[in-house]
Amino acid sequence: MDDEATVPLYYENRIPEVQLENEHFTEEFEEIIEESIMDEEQEKKLEREFARQYHIITRDDRLEKIAEDIVSHFVNRGYQGKAMVVSIDKPTAVKMYDKVQKHWKDYIEKLKRDLNSSKNIEEKKELEEKIKYMEETDMAVVVSGEQNEAERFNKLGLDIMLHRRRMVKEDLATKFKVPDDPFRMVFVCAMWMTGFDVQPLSTIYLDKPMKNHTLMQTIARANRVFKDKPNGLIADYVGIFRDLQKALAIYGTSSGGGIEPGDTPVRPKEELIKALEKAINETRTFSKGKGIELEKILQAEALYKIKYIDDAVDAILVDEDTKRKYISLSGNVRKLFRAILPDPVAGNYKEICDLINVVADKIRSLSPDVDISEVMEKVEDLLDRSIKAKGYVIREHREKYGSDYIDLSKINFEELKRRFIRGRKHIEAERLRGAINSKLNKLIRLNKLRINLLEKLNKLIEDYNSGAINVEIFFDKLLVLAKELNEEEKRGIAENLSEEELSVFDLLYRLDLNQNEKKQVKLAAKHLIEVLKKEKFVLDWRKRQQTRASVLITIRDVLDKELPRSYTPEIYQQKCDLVYQHIYDSYYGAAKSLYASLM
Repeated sequence: MDDEATVPLYYENRIPEVQLENEHFTEEFEEIIEESIMDEEQEKKLEREFARQYHIITRDDRLEKIAEDIVSHFVNRGYQGKAMVVSIDKPTAVKMYDKVQKHWKDYIEKLKRDLNSSKNIEEKKELEEKIKYMEETDMAVVVSGEQNEAERFNKLGLDIMLHRRRMVKEDLATKFKVPDDPFRMVFVCAMWMTGFDVQPLSTIYLDKPMKNHTLMQTIARANRVFKDKPNGLIADYVGIFRDLQKALAIYGTSSGGGIEPGDTPVRPKEELIKALEKAINETRTFSKGKGIELEKILQAEALYKIKYIDDAVDAILVDEDTKRKYISLSGNVRKLFRAILPDPVAGNYKEICDLINVVADKIRSLSPDVDISEVMEKVEDLLDRSIKAKGYVIREHREKYGSDYIDLSKINFEELKRRFIRGRKHIEAERLRGAINSKLNKLIRLNKLRINLLEKLNKLIEDYNSGAINVEIFFDKLLVLAKELNEEEKRGIAENLSEEELSVFDLLYRLDLNQNEKKQVKLAAKHLIEVLKKEKFVLDWRKRQQTRASVLITIRDVLDKELPRSYTPEIYQQKCDLVYQHIYDSYYGAAKSLYASLM
């Protein structure tokens, strides 16, 4: 965990949820079911103990409650990923599959009833997404085969052949490892519990007594690092914690000499809740140091909440370090809050976590790297969900006061300046900076020679963050740069060139050209793009040496014929190389190019 090679594991005792006491699960029973070869004494012990303990674990009403709990728990996990349900034996694994399937369908029907009765647009959207997720989710049983298994399972009222056909025909192991595959829950009893790495696996539902190495191997299925997966969760239905402590004492360190108290790689879920409390307090303390009272915002009426949230955003945007620190703190709060779901205790922290996230999302929406319409919609929805007042709609307030992001192509510089003067200056500066950065990213992707404009922006930001210029000067210089970007965006129209023709023209251009030579270079750029698109950009042209050579020869031929004679052989060769590299980077095949995707 220290090296970030694994994510932390948390333990959650779900036994009270299904009203099963742990007093029956003796160490002798665990030893018996772990043994594959038993002597006469062990067999007698098995007869005495196994019937009693096995029937407790496999009681139908108990399994029913566990199945219902698994459905509710998994569907409401903040980070869902994939799940593994571990049962005591093969018949019980099949039973659990059948029961989870039944409760899964019941839960979908409940959500559909809620959807039909809901009047809240955002709530309807969430319900529709959850229903879609559940209807898409695939589950499977994965158990080893045995002789006469069909007959054995039939006697128990179970159909193993339905599952066996899937195990034979489908590559279930590969499907389970693919993050986006809808195969999200697997039912096992022994298979896939050792040496089977599934990075998106986040939850293990344990309903099988086990100990020592087998237990350690099983829980380790959930500690693999994957994207934003915050942790692995062990949901325990049989009271395994005592044996977990023993196993960790043996296998918890490389030396096998045990571990120090509090240094266990598997922690009670209560520690996860404490970590969330700590993250919230750290964010609260940091915010207070910037003059932001989160409690004051929470207690305010809805209309004032909006004002206080904007004040908070403005205070955080005072410099890049403050902004970066708050985003980091809020990200930790968000991750930990999602990790404790669906624990009922999450409700105690929802309001403060929502507020922290609203502020962070508003900050992110001001400085987009791509199209932010979706981000803005999410911020608005989060505000609507988090801050309610009877008869008052927050989105109307935002629309009235024009807090939308800036479209540089339609910018009114005078109005923008007036809004800066009468508004929150750091927010307005950040919004303009974000719009410029978004526009610049697109312009530079279309034409790499515009990199000098990005250097101007970075120098401005550096001066502002260092205190060399104040927010007023920073905003004025951003306005100048915004005007320059607008002019650059329109330059192709002024030159009577498309964006892709302009990119080639800029690569070929020289400052010492006269007007006639400049016209020649324009025609060369136009003709070259026309010929290449019409004749040379075949499917996957970059993958074959012959098609790559054909493109390069075409570039050389066109430029040799059409560039002005003032281009020396050295300059001509340099321009050919630059243009070829640009073409290779920007055009992928027939009708596929950077320009087709961005324009």
